[in-house]
Amino acid sequence: MIKIFWRLLAILFLLPAGARLPAGQAAECQLLARSNLVAWCIVPFDAKKRGPVERAEMATRLGFSRIAYDWREQHVPTFEQEILEYQKRGLEFFAFWDTHDKAFELFAQHGLHPQFWVTAPSPAAASRDEQIQKAATQLLPVVERTRKAGCRLGLYNHGGWGGEPENLVAVCEYLRQHHDARHVGVVYNFHHGHGHIDDFAAAFARMKPYLLCLNINGMVHDGDKQGKLILTLAQGDQELAMLRVVEQSGWCGPIGILCHRDDADAELVLADNLDGLEWLKKELVKPGAGGPKPRQRAPR
Repeated sequence: MIKIFWRLLAILFLLPAGARLPAGQAAECQLLARSNLVAWCIVPFDAKKRGPVERAEMATRLGFSRIAYDWREQHVPTFEQEILEYQKRGLEFFAFWDTHDKAFELFAQHGLHPQFWVTAPSPAAASRDEQIQKAATQLLPVVERTRKAGCRLGLYNHGGWGGEPENLVAVCEYLRQHHDARHVGVVYNFHHGHGHIDDFAAAFARMKPYLLCLNINGMVHDGDKQGKLILTLAQGDQELAMLRVVEQSGWCGPIGILCHRDDADAELVLADNLDGLEWLKKELVKPGAGGPKPRQRAPR
């Protein structure tokens, strides 16, 4: 019986967080339900500059149960307080941006196993095959460290060669095939994917088996060139079609909701995105059902 338990636990750990669920469980999937959402970019991106207590209280008020934690050097002294405040409120420390020795130490101490999100490398090389190998080699130290910590490692698209879906997937596959790194996957961000809008269906299909989290954003063509890199959900004209691709694919992984604005109160920005998401959910069910797009609370 004990052997069976550990075998099942291993299967659960190695199954990508966004893997398609068996038919019996797929009916329970609610892709855009509040319980499946992750609050992202809410630490340095907050005009109110909240601390751990205020941030945990804000996330709880808004109905989030998962937090992806981004940080700057000034936040290192409060890493542990952040963990404790989440624990008090039943919030999941879902992911950690980049790496830090103190974070690994604290996660081990508190028995936590969050995802680690790191920017996928964009090495220069004479051929694509060589680029893939060099990117994988650069990642090996963090691959081994996250493996040892029992954490998944998400390669995060942040522009450049490493931000292209086919390259993210190729590096994942190389690491899995040559280093047995089945804990490595992809974290894909709409806001760093404006160049992928027109071929998003194909790009998503390629990434789907490796996708650990999908961070969504209001989207327009060339938004990154128009000063609309970060746009509230439902305020763009492309995110509805992109979400329809995701929904119809059967993927059922976590969905990240961004603040990513340091000029506005994070609570207002997140609330605007949640309102936009509700509008999008209605439109996904029936075009026109959402009515007028919601008004925004946060100033633009």
